Amino acid sequence: MIKLDIINEVVARTGITKTKAELAVETVFESMKNSLARGNRIELRGFGVFNVRPRKTGIGRNPRTGAEVSIPPGKAVRFKPGKELQSID
Repeated sequence: MIKLDIINEVVARTGITKTKAELAVETVFESMKNSLARGNRIELRGFGVFNVRPRKTGIGRNPRTGAEVSIPPGKAVRFKPGKELQSID
């Protein structure tokens, strides 16, 4: 499923115009991105939890030369599905 599929589903279920549905979906995604960028946790009941976690420093290898490369610490977004989402077969 892509963003356009979500927009079309909103249009089909609510009957609002495609432009308004696109604005609504974009607003939701943008607010989620901004919240995660600030380090906040997003909890969607019945769906799951998004949070930002630190990533450790690591050592990788350049596949061409085999030389070791230092991988700097960073942040990664993690998703933990809720119970209802896990129970879907």
